[in-house]
Amino acid sequence: MKKITFTNTRGESIVIGSQAPFFLTSIDGLGDVEADNQSQKAPYQDGSIPFDSRLEERVIPFTVSIKANTPGDLPGLRQTLARVFNPKLGEGTLTYEDGYQTKVIKGKADSIPTFPSGKGNRTPLKQTSSVSLTCYDPYWKDPQEVSRALKAYEGRFTFPFNFPVEFGVEGDSTSIYNEGDVETPVQINIQGPVSNPMVKNRTTGDYIRIWRTLSADEVLHIDTNQQNKRVEIYLNGSVIQKAWGYLDDYSELFKLIPGQNEISYVADSSTDNAIASIAWKNRYVGI
Repeated sequence: MKKITFTNTRGESIVIGSQAPFFLTSIDGLGDVEADNQSQKAPYQDGSIPFDSRLEERVIPFTVSIKANTPGDLPGLRQTLARVFNPKLGEGTLTYEDGYQTKVIKGKADSIPTFPSGKGNRTPLKQTSSVSLTCYDPYWKDPQEVSRALKAYEGRFTFPFNFPVEFGVEGDSTSIYNEGDVETPVQINIQGPVSNPMVKNRTTGDYIRIWRTLSADEVLHIDTNQQNKRVEIYLNGSVIQKAWGYLDDYSELFKLIPGQNEISYVADSSTDNAIASIAWKNRYVGI
C-alpha cells in the first residue's frame, strides 16, 4: 500500500496512508515532470540541433481523507494537517513508500491545505482535503546516502628533482556505481594531516585538488551540489576558512555519472590517519 510521510522544518511529521486518521486517497506527480528542451539553430538551417534538456520543478498533488472517531476530533485533525503543511515553513521532506521502494524528495506546500465543504467532502466524522507540493529539485533520491572511504597515501619522494618527479604513491582507490538515472553531486571530506590532496574521477578525467597542507585536526569539506557548492576547511566541526582560493586552476567540482565511476585519491604526503570519504545519493527522474 502507498504511504507518504511529510516532515516539516520544525521536525513535525504526518503519516498519510492506509490507516486512520489520515488516508491517502490519490497522489500524482511521481513521474511526470515537464522538460525544457534547449536547441540551437544556424542561419538558413532547417530545424535545429538539440543540445540539452532542463527538468522543470516537480509538482505533487494529493488528496487526503481525514476520518475522526468523534465529531469533536475532526477540527483538531484539520488543524494538524494545516500546521504540518504550512508553506511559511519552507521546504520539508516527503518520503514515499509503496512496499517495493522508499524514496525521498524536498517539497514546499503551495498553499494551506484546502478543506472543501459540501456533500461527499465533509461529514461529522470525515473531511476531504487537497494538498499540493512543489519540489524545486525534481529528483527523487534514496533515503540514505552511500559513502566510500579512501585510505591515505604513503609519501614517496625522489631526490634530486629530476622530471618526472613522483610525489606520492596511490594507497587506495574505489569503484562507485551510481544506480540513479542522472549524474549526482558528491560530498567529499578529507581528514589531515595531508599535503595537496586530490580526488579524481578516473572515468571522466575530472579532479578536485587543493594546494594546501591540512593539519591533523583540520578537515577539508567539498560539496559539488549546484545549489550548495562548498569548499571549506573545518576545525573542531566549525568552518574556519573558505578554501576556494586553494583550488587547482583546472579543478572541476565533478559529479558521478550514471553507472560505474572509478575514484582515486592522491596527495604529496600524508599519514595513515589521513582518510578521504566520498558520499552521494542516487537520483531518479521518476518512481
